[in-house]
Amino acid sequence: MKTRILGIVLAVVLIVGVAGVVVSHLSKDATDPATKTVVQVQGVIGSEKADFFADPAVRKALAAKGFTVRTVTSGSWAMQDQPLKGDDFAFPSSQAPADALAAQLHVTRELPRPFYSPLVVVATHAAAQVLADNGLATLDASHRGTLKMGAYLKAAGRGAKWQDLKGASAHAELRGTVTITSTDPETSNSGALLLADASYVDNGGSVVTGQAGLDRTAPLLKKLVSAQGSQKSSSEEPFTDFISGVGTPLVLAYESQVASLLLAHQDPGDLVTLYPDTTVSSDHTVVPLTDRGWRFADVLAGDPALQRLEVRHGFRPRAARAAFEQATTGDDAYLNRSLAGVVLAPVPTSDVIRRMARGARS
Repeated sequence: MKTRILGIVLAVVLIVGVAGVVVSHLSKDATDPATKTVVQVQGVIGSEKADFFADPAVRKALAAKGFTVRTVTSGSWAMQDQPLKGDDFAFPSSQAPADALAAQLHVTRELPRPFYSPLVVVATHAAAQVLADNGLATLDASHRGTLKMGAYLKAAGRGAKWQDLKGASAHAELRGTVTITSTDPETSNSGALLLADASYVDNGGSVVTGQAGLDRTAPLLKKLVSAQGSQKSSSEEPFTDFISGVGTPLVLAYESQVASLLLAHQDPGDLVTLYPDTTVSSDHTVVPLTDRGWRFADVLAGDPALQRLEVRHGFRPRAARAAFEQATTGDDAYLNRSLAGVVLAPVPTSDVIRRMARGARS
């Protein structure tokens, strides 16, 4: 009987010991970044990346690299007003708001820039044709053209009306001021980048660096903003309105928004992509706030599987530039894949852009 009791006790001890080893191993896996256990990161992103992070294929690829991601959206410049408590990263839509946020949070390491997208203008066929007929654009393919920024800005500066342009009277929807609809430049990246682009052209092909340049370009920038009336805080809203057929005839967009529709084989409808002959690139820049955030940013920038998915969502990966052109072969009717004839202008510092946006809205 004693022998039997001793055997039972030893068996229980053995079971508990094995269970303890298993629990200890699982606990180590859940906290050790060197293991394959998935850890959660959370952050604030620009709305144009919401579909990317919601994509099941992206979630699967991130899980394979050890991450699940929770995100909320915000205007890129508005991220500076977010508490970011408990967040591992912020992911605005370009470098200027990322630099401003990094300075505010004392992040001193070089910020990762996984992918980018140039700014374009989406236009209805009627609007694109009228612009072309009046020397403000050229049409290079059935759904693609070039916006002549100098000529457009001169027209905008004098408050040109659609009715003033040859051929516009044949299109009842073309009425009011000839203006590009953009987002609020004080909160949203795309709206701020339109001002950066316009100021570069208006400043004689030179980036605005201080008060003299701000004063010189302020009258035009105020007209670009005031002509629009109420502005959205998210780039997704005016683009969605345009695709739905209820928007204005000229809308500022990211190339990625157009490319993602084409790569998903969705019908873009009555859309012509106008590439400004001088435009700016939206450099999607991560501001990591924790060690997990830094590891997450490295994966976004360097993992080939994620780079392919970035392209699927219309972005141009910095470390795999040819991937975008290869994936969009056959979409030349809409996309200037090589950006031939397009000048990518440098962008002012975050401080100058903030002052530029405040001045344009005042």
